[in-house]
Amino acid sequence: MNVKKLITLLLAVMMVLAMAACGAKENDKKTDIPGGNTMTDEPKTLEEASALFDSLLAQENAILGENSALWEKVFMAANKDKIMIEDGKNYGQFLLDTIEDAKDQFTEEELKVLREGGEKVRDLEDQLTKLEEKFPELMPKTPDGTGSVPAENGKPIEQNSNPFPAFEGKDLDGNPVKSSELFAANTVTVVNFWFTTCKPCVGELGDLEALNKSLAEKGGAVVGINAFTLDGDETAIAEAKAVLAKKGATYRNLTFASGSEAGVLTGNVFAFPTTYVVDQKGNIVGDPIVGAITEKKQAETLNKLIEQAIANSKA
Repeated sequence: MNVKKLITLLLAVMMVLAMAACGAKENDKKTDIPGGNTMTDEPKTLEEASALFDSLLAQENAILGENSALWEKVFMAANKDKIMIEDGKNYGQFLLDTIEDAKDQFTEEELKVLREGGEKVRDLEDQLTKLEEKFPELMPKTPDGTGSVPAENGKPIEQNSNPFPAFEGKDLDGNPVKSSELFAANTVTVVNFWFTTCKPCVGELGDLEALNKSLAEKGGAVVGINAFTLDGDETAIAEAKAVLAKKGATYRNLTFASGSEAGVLTGNVFAFPTTYVVDQKGNIVGDPIVGAITEKKQAETLNKLIEQAIANSKA
């Protein structure tokens, strides 16, 4: 994994992690939004809660984006084993802990900026968590694939005839895998791009495992592509297998050459996790889904594309 690629991946996780809300804190009836608006009362409806939720997330993104070079240094300096955030840990607190671990690499002024940013993110995460607890509909579980979601406006989803880039590689146990044979064997293949230290990536592994079992009943499957494991990196493969085992994910994960067509595609993924749906002919159905499939919008889109891919296989 070269430095440029690692920087790209860490910047990607930095932006995607801002979409995850963790931790817990009790607030009074007044909701203060650091750097933004102040609401005198807690939201009373799902619509109000959704608007506030989006506002809080936007502010997190703004905090991280305003000093992206400094945050990049934080992630580059972080202990690799500590970049993955366990469920239940406030993301802002994770940032503050990471900053303290790497404080010798920053000036006093830089530390002030980073600490203030981390504290604001921590406060925002507390408010996000409170909203999720009060309005669990804001963060629904991914669908298990047993139900069909109608296409938008009653129209069928337009089929994307672009083939998924070809590859010949192996799964993480060393068994050979060829893309054409893999897709042809499944009515639908959900291809999930992730990497080991990406919190939302790791957080959805259990949901992907459940989805894989559900799709198996329909002749489909989930496969994972860990960006760190390209070119058969043995250390990265061992780390990926350990994380998968910890999360109970048994579906196949693949590695192939970074110079292959699929390797080039992997190198051009700039947000993690990203998920593709591929039909039995090896064609990508619809657009890639960016972000965790546990998000409402992504979950709905994924279910639509899965149903369309299966329909394509029957045609």
